[in-house]
Amino acid sequence: MSLIKVGVIGIGNIGSSHVQMLDTGQIEGAILTAICSSNESRIEWIKNHTTGDIQIFQDVDTFFDESGIDAVLIATPHYSHPKLAKMAFAKGIHVLIEKPAGVYTKNVLEMNDAAKASGKMFGIMYNQRANPLYQKLRELIQSGELGAIKRTHWIATGTYRPQSYYDSSKWRATWKGEGGGVLINQALHQLDIWQWTTGYMPKSVRAVCSFGKYHDIEVEDDVTAYVEYENGATGVFITSTGEAPGTNRFEIVGERGKIVVENEALTFYRLTQSEREFNATFTGGFGEPECWKIDIPVKNENAGHITIIQNWIDSIVKGSPLLAPGEEGVKALEISNAIYLSSWLNKTVELPVNPDFYLEKLQEKIDTSTFEKKHVTNTTLDVTGTH
Repeated sequence: MSLIKVGVIGIGNIGSSHVQMLDTGQIEGAILTAICSSNESRIEWIKNHTTGDIQIFQDVDTFFDESGIDAVLIATPHYSHPKLAKMAFAKGIHVLIEKPAGVYTKNVLEMNDAAKASGKMFGIMYNQRANPLYQKLRELIQSGELGAIKRTHWIATGTYRPQSYYDSSKWRATWKGEGGGVLINQALHQLDIWQWTTGYMPKSVRAVCSFGKYHDIEVEDDVTAYVEYENGATGVFITSTGEAPGTNRFEIVGERGKIVVENEALTFYRLTQSEREFNATFTGGFGEPECWKIDIPVKNENAGHITIIQNWIDSIVKGSPLLAPGEEGVKALEISNAIYLSSWLNKTVELPVNPDFYLEKLQEKIDTSTFEKKHVTNTTLDVTGTH
């Protein structure tokens, strides 16, 4: 069986990692044959740190026209993801994009349409979906073990960043360069897992974002969002890059108990009787359903990125189902867009948000951004790489 010829576009921190995985044969069924970067130092790095016969391109159009690749892994700055993906689909190339799917839903939805029309395999690097903890959590919830969900609560503050992190690149933490802060960069994985494990998308959001609260940046570094779901359940999502030590605790309360994910452990506080049933039948003045504390065994073997890439290649070669379909990237982005919009407008926002209205409000932020025009803009692609 011939190997899938893969190209990588964007050779920043994460793109470099993908290059090494492919170049050293860690991905079965694939071979790295081309890269595209506009950064001379990263091109030199490629020459000195890879062993295969790899074509090097600095121009995006030439890369897609002449590389002969079957599939492309896109690891460029956020704004460019949809445009590059659409270029690849137009050439009949399979696509795996780094998160986020984009910065605003309007062009991400267009990307999804292009993916569907192409018939090519389209994945997104939501590597936390490969985490056995979250896979088991999803299984418990989707199987009905927890019953109907009543509340979700995620404190995702284990993503502390010092000022030097933001100072390391001019595109970081700017509306024009990155399109947002902690929500679009660090916490997007949690936003995805929040909806993926529960199967619930919020119907409305009321949020407060603090912009440059703990750092000298123009985007948000502290967020608290309150959501409501169609079934009457509620949720709270808290994230920050300014808290140390941070917390990563996900709590889901249902009619049959409560599940807590924290410190790489999964604990099920399981009621022996549905709370709704107990409430309707119990006749004493005080009391509550009996509860068993169950430590759910989970194999802690989260291979993360390599699992997602291998799954994507397997989907191309064998037709295996994608663990993280690219089309689903719009869901976490939809939530983040709603959180931003709620904070900007200082009111509750209904989902889905109007794509054109959100882009209009984002553009107002971009127009006042401190990011220099010679770097990433909405119309100019920088293929240096990100992350």
